[in-house]
Amino acid sequence: MSATSGDRLERLLDDVRVLKDIEAIKRVKHAYFRCLDTANWEELRELLHPQLQSKMVGGHYHLEFDNRDDYLEMLANSFNSEFVGQHTGHHPEIDILSETEATGKWYLADIAMSLRRQSTTVGTAIYTDKYLKTNGAWQIIDTGYFRIYETVTATPEPPDLSVHYLAEHGRRLPVS
Repeated sequence: MSATSGDRLERLLDDVRVLKDIEAIKRVKHAYFRCLDTANWEELRELLHPQLQSKMVGGHYHLEFDNRDDYLEMLANSFNSEFVGQHTGHHPEIDILSETEATGKWYLADIAMSLRRQSTTVGTAIYTDKYLKTNGAWQIIDTGYFRIYETVTATPEPPDLSVHYLAEHGRRLPVS
């Protein structure tokens, strides 16, 4: 039995919707990484669902959060005026589960320099996300990663930065 032209058109429209949703989710995650490194917490708030769940596991840390506000507060304290970061997500594996639910995996490569702690972290990780489409926009409702590798190196001398965006735009922490 062959599909009617109406059935084929319906499948084609569904395929286009799925592809558009995958591209929209890619934009959300790419914006997530950009917002981290530029301390753009207002925009990041819109990308994250209020009931965000998060679990991040690294070499010397295991962090868990059960709401967006606590997660954003941790990020604002971490990506502060004495921090330099580069976070990129690659090789997205996105599955659309329904018109409002999706999952994704991303390969993270990052460099994080803490001028305050005089250390530089370099590593990779696998992010695993869940997305929810709310009011027509995709948001991250669950995110986390586990490290593939991580190096932490003492950097007692600050790098010779010719530009340091977070020095001006990151949160100023109290003097310790």
